[in-house]
Amino acid sequence: MMNAFIMKSMPFRPAHEELPLTPLDFEVLLALADRPLHGYAVLREVLARTQPVSPLRTGTLYRALARLERDGLIGRADPADTPPDRARETQVRRTWRLTPHGRRTAQAEAERLAGQVMAARARGLLPGPRR
Repeated sequence: MMNAFIMKSMPFRPAHEELPLTPLDFEVLLALADRPLHGYAVLREVLARTQPVSPLRTGTLYRALARLERDGLIGRADPADTPPDRARETQVRRTWRLTPHGRRTAQAEAERLAGQVMAARARGLLPGPRR
């Protein structure tokens, strides 16, 4: 029998089994959805969307990055994936990318959250059409 850590980190694990993601994990996956970024750039992107509601400390972010990498949702970016104008940053800083499993998981979480928003609208908690 495999231990839980090995099973959790296997890339063939269905995305819905990772749900629900923590708000921070989802924000990190969102930040990495369109391009690889180094840790500080991830921090800036997350803060741009979440401040002042969710302050984020550097140590908290780097623990999240390590956990997401361990779980197979993100990985180290290949230097060839980095645009030429960012190549020097990549040599100095660790750059992260979304894995295919991470993309599927982020999509599944977005769909889950969209369902919650629809339920909130249906109950008059948010403006918009009721269904």
